[in-house]
Amino acid sequence: MESILLWLAAILIAPFFSALILKVKAFFGGKKGPPLLINYYTLIKLFKKGSVYSNSTTFVFKLGPIVSCCTALTVLLFLPIAGFDPVFSFKGDVILVLYLLGLGRFFTIAAAMDTASPFEGMGAAREAYFPILCEAAMFMILIFFYRITGMVQLSAFFAGAGTAGLWQAAGAPLIFIVIALFIILLTENSRVPVDDPATHLELTMIHEVMVLDHSGPDFALIELGSFCKLFFYSAIISRLAFPFDTGIAGYNLGIFALVTGCVYLVVGVTESVIARYRMDKVPQFVLTSFALAFFATIITMEFIK
Repeated sequence: MESILLWLAAILIAPFFSALILKVKAFFGGKKGPPLLINYYTLIKLFKKGSVYSNSTTFVFKLGPIVSCCTALTVLLFLPIAGFDPVFSFKGDVILVLYLLGLGRFFTIAAAMDTASPFEGMGAAREAYFPILCEAAMFMILIFFYRITGMVQLSAFFAGAGTAGLWQAAGAPLIFIVIALFIILLTENSRVPVDDPATHLELTMIHEVMVLDHSGPDFALIELGSFCKLFFYSAIISRLAFPFDTGIAGYNLGIFALVTGCVYLVVGVTESVIARYRMDKVPQFVLTSFALAFFATIITMEFIK
């Protein structure tokens, strides 16, 4: 029951954390910015509206937002939140999580292609290309964790004293992993410098261009899924950044929320001080995550026997 309540709380709090990024960007722009509950207002407004479908679309277009949201919610079921045990956990569940994330991306791309719009097809092609590089980095990170723990299970990495054990066993190379995960977070969630969620320029859009034809509840599901996906990566990074267990559940949750909020603030600062990269420079940036994970794994294999 505790794990289920934490899962529901993660879904409810994810839109709030995303609003922190908007606040930080507004601060750097000298503006007040939207209220912290803006994402809740947006979701409620979208769910109250109706969806509009083009005559050129099929059931794939309607299925895309549903699968995208469901996969993001399902992934959170395997996430050890604040070091607590997840709702579901079994050996090899990391592989399932990675494939679930890929499944949601596939249906988002398929829905964009189903519109028969070359504009959305352009964004779909980019969305299919960059995450491939992220997947290579994620599997390298998985090899790193397996080298340390001998297990392929999220709860072995991020639940209880497992995360502190990673730092004790790996030490400095784990810093490379944290940086690599942050780069993956920016790429998988279409954030600056890979993509700019605030722009609508044809030559720079990736994720936004794929969801332009979605409206009403469909777009709300896409937004909710993106909030949960961003929370998933942020929660992992925050757990690595603060792996300690105070022994008091309330303190652990409070510290986890605080550190996770700091991860969102760092994303907001990154988007405020760094410009979006040119499209041909993005692969080099994404491959940096793979290089960092690769070096961390090699160092671990060499010095940790």
